[in-house]
Amino acid sequence: MLKIKVCGMRESQNILALVELQPDFMGFIFYPKSARFTGDILEKEILKSLPRSIQKTGVFVNESFEKVIEISKEYSLNFVQLHGNETVEFCEKLKEEGLKTIKVFSVDNSFDFSETIHFEDFADYFLFDTKAEGGYGGHGKAFDWKILEEYKGRTPFLLAGGISLENLANLDKIKNKHFVGIDVNSKFELSPANKDIEALKELFGKIKLNQ
Repeated sequence: MLKIKVCGMRESQNILALVELQPDFMGFIFYPKSARFTGDILEKEILKSLPRSIQKTGVFVNESFEKVIEISKEYSLNFVQLHGNETVEFCEKLKEEGLKTIKVFSVDNSFDFSETIHFEDFADYFLFDTKAEGGYGGHGKAFDWKILEEYKGRTPFLLAGGISLENLANLDKIKNKHFVGIDVNSKFELSPANKDIEALKELFGKIKLNQ
């Protein structure tokens, strides 16, 4: 079955409601410019109480290595998601620290998948998200998923960018064997960082039904 990552979580009650759906990954954004920035709202004790089956993922954009390590320890994170221009060396250092990594690539029709090659040994997953001007993700727009056929790497990848209940059926058309999961965010929100649990229930049900 496809793995499901729900990103941009922040409110304690919303987090606990999502736990009932048993997502594979839950994402928390530690990028101050994001509308879903955790700020002082995210409760550390809530994260520590989450089931081990849920991979707690911190999202960072061009953050310092020291800060990433500090936050990862403070919030008991399992994964670090790098959404900026982080280098291969940066990912290698995280691996040496025992952290698992999701490296994000912004994709449009001209994207060259050979950019991923050097990260193969240091990222546990890649995430292909829609390239957009003026920000890092959370735009709710999908790229042409047919281009994923051009990915020839060996690292499994998640897909993000505009995934909704309306286009969910199109995921079946993605035949790349390394496609292992989806990352949803803005299309399942009532407001920034406040997820629509009923809509997510429908998403989880359809994903399970199609596998």
